Amino acid sequence: MTDLSQIVKAYDVRGVVPTQWDETLAELFGAAFAEITGADAIVTGHDMRPSSPGLSRAFARGAAARGADVTEIGLCSTDELYFASGALGLPGAMFTASHNPARYNGIKMCRAGAAPVGQDTGLAEIRALVERWSDEGAPEPVAETGSVTQRDVLGDYAAHLRGLVDLSGIRPLKVVVDAGNGMGGHTVPTVFEGLPLELDAMYFELDGSFPNHEANPLDPKNIVDLQARVRETGADLGLAFDGDADRCFVVDEMGDPVSPSAITALVAARELAKHPGGTVIHNLITSWSVPEVVKENGGAPVRTRVGHSFIKEEMARTGAIFGGEHSAHYYFRDFWNADTGMLAAMHVLAALGGQQGPLSQLVAQYDRYAASGEINSTVDDQTGRLAAIKAAYAGRAGVTLDELDGLTVTADDWWFNVRASNTEPLLRLNVEARDRATADLVRDEALGIIRA
Repeated sequence: MTDLSQIVKAYDVRGVVPTQWDETLAELFGAAFAEITGADAIVTGHDMRPSSPGLSRAFARGAAARGADVTEIGLCSTDELYFASGALGLPGAMFTASHNPARYNGIKMCRAGAAPVGQDTGLAEIRALVERWSDEGAPEPVAETGSVTQRDVLGDYAAHLRGLVDLSGIRPLKVVVDAGNGMGGHTVPTVFEGLPLELDAMYFELDGSFPNHEANPLDPKNIVDLQARVRETGADLGLAFDGDADRCFVVDEMGDPVSPSAITALVAARELAKHPGGTVIHNLITSWSVPEVVKENGGAPVRTRVGHSFIKEEMARTGAIFGGEHSAHYYFRDFWNADTGMLAAMHVLAALGGQQGPLSQLVAQYDRYAASGEINSTVDDQTGRLAAIKAAYAGRAGVTLDELDGLTVTADDWWFNVRASNTEPLLRLNVEARDRATADLVRDEALGIIRA
């Protein structure tokens, strides 16, 4: 029997092409997507990877064979696909493997209005149907098959974003953007066109072989070129997008990385100015500064697990205006609760351009604590190591434990979280404290237990 467990993840489909999946499977995924969503029309898009156009076309054939009309928007960022799903009111499928190496590809699927499709919201059923059809053969096409048409929505996507954040009146800014040969090279020129921004474009050529560096700005080595360019040119800031351009990372005028938690707090304050008293979602490894800033600006912070499906569920449940993760995913109610790095970047540009000081000074008010960053440790027994940490800290005076996601240990002047990776034999540690010395001590003690 066909087993897709290696490529169907918690939130998407992802694997090596053509070793783990190919256009034949993509066609079955398209048919199953149309069947499970019950949609009579869907929208698809794809990134710049060499395998993406063929996989996307195969998916469209499968969906059309089940009677769904397919609108192909072609080359796009993931948040541009979410825009199309929201604006057109259609379920969508984006072909991308985000920041993964060139040999990978995947499918991010959503229901109409960019509502997430994950294991509990349709992905398990889609997988089961694809596995069945792989073994038994795909069903005959329905009597009235769907059409496949093309549509360009890039201009509409840019106009929607510019309607949410007005940059026309800001002071002129010089901004370096590293697109990493990913989809930011496609979207940034159109979104920024005509604005008071001097754009210094790095690696805007669409190239799914990623010739300059991996399109994963979360890894410090992949923003070294951006940092150097900002320092060399005296730019006001730098922006780095990942491969499918749904995440955005920021460096200040000195080339220093700005914490995604600080960006979350900054954007939260701006959104709360528009929507007083609103709810803001943050995951449990974001800084203490995030809920503090939310409360200071009259909002209600809600803490949740790590992962976009949890954030989007809480956004929908609470009617939250904004949500942020420390991985630089930013979610907006005004963007169908979906994540868009571009909109977060525009908020940063608006905040910086609306006053005279440098970015480092602006974000200092939102970056209040010392953090370790995420530290990964390879372990043989994730459950056993987590139990050892729990035993070491349980019962300590002034220390509380919670298990919302992994284990979070909190004291008056520090906290840390340890979570198991879903896909690798890793434990991930994040530490924060009121000062650097304490953060280092807590980090070293926790690592001593994890790596014992």
